[in-house]
Amino acid sequence: MVTQADNPAAAPGQAADEVRAVAHAYPWDLIGDPDAAGRIAGLGVDAVALAASYHTVRADTPLHPTHRLVDARHAAFYLPVREHVWRGRRLAPAGPSWVDGEGPFAGNSFGQAAAAVRATGLPVHAWTVLTHASRLGSAHPELSVRNAFGDHYPYALCPANAEVVDYCHTLVSEVIEVGAPDGIILEACGPLGVVHGGHHEKTEGADWGPVRQSLLSLCFCAGCRQRYTDAGLDMAELAARVRAGVDGGEPASVAEALGGELAAALSAVRTGVARDLRQLLVGRVRELAPDTRVVVHANADEWATGPFATVAPAVAADVDVLTVNCWQGPERSIPGIRALRELAGPDTRLAGYVLALPPTPADGALLADHLRQYQAEGVREFHLYHAGMASPARLAALRHAVTHLAS
Repeated sequence: MVTQADNPAAAPGQAADEVRAVAHAYPWDLIGDPDAAGRIAGLGVDAVALAASYHTVRADTPLHPTHRLVDARHAAFYLPVREHVWRGRRLAPAGPSWVDGEGPFAGNSFGQAAAAVRATGLPVHAWTVLTHASRLGSAHPELSVRNAFGDHYPYALCPANAEVVDYCHTLVSEVIEVGAPDGIILEACGPLGVVHGGHHEKTEGADWGPVRQSLLSLCFCAGCRQRYTDAGLDMAELAARVRAGVDGGEPASVAEALGGELAAALSAVRTGVARDLRQLLVGRVRELAPDTRVVVHANADEWATGPFATVAPAVAADVDVLTVNCWQGPERSIPGIRALRELAGPDTRLAGYVLALPPTPADGALLADHLRQYQAEGVREFHLYHAGMASPARLAALRHAVTHLAS
């Protein structure tokens, strides 16, 4: 086990107001590149969010000395997958075949990459993706999201099922106990939906707007159906209304599509699934490592699914930071910031998740202006995506934006 005592550069209990910028990276960005950690530190960031558990991805590595692309073919755990911990569980993570740690870090690519980051003096936050796991969802379709038409989303484990909750709980426990990060970032802390799913996505032609996407994201797996029944909902009526809402014109809201009373009852069940998972996982972190910084990807929309799961109607967990998605630029992101601020209250620290990759231009002045606009809305730190996949011009833009953050 790697502990903070083994990493004197770590910063346990780092105060929230000390963090203004966090760069995201994958273990393979650092392993095999002796310059990577210094290059990331040179952006002027205060911490690095390093993937500990992550979904399938094909990622460019434009500055790595030995490769230009990494094909992470399935969701993987970048810490040791300890057999005695996962024994007897149907849901267990797989290690990656496309990257490995070296020497004492064999089987622990997160640990080796974290050590490189900490050697620069920066703390490491374990970037932990929870329910986005296509390998497990494909193997166990009964534990993943199924929409009102019966379509299966194999990338989306559904936390209405006890086995999925146990998987997430064990995953977070292992990240804390084995990885000993200075912070943990919980992504997809709730169910996923119709978007943010398969590779080679070909769904744009249906012209489903945000409300119909929300309807298509409502889960009807066995676990969810049981919860709906326990709440007194008529399953046949609910499914019929959802299907009609998807196949009709774009509704003004989910409440309009389903009817106000049914929508309210359904929302209570759906937000309760995310709340229960959030409370369990944050509580586990506080139990194991009380000073570890806890960051949760969050959305104030009661119907939100995906990487930024709903925290409506209340956060109800001891988190240090809520991160709001700002990938779409100020005009489309600021309403979400304001909604999350209203829900979470004035004292909750908000972070903005900022995209430095296309379609965002490689323009440092423009990026700095965007950050200033988010700061004006009360955002106090920025999580920058992505230090390993950015070209030299994009790294320069990030460096400029971080340097010009308003005090």
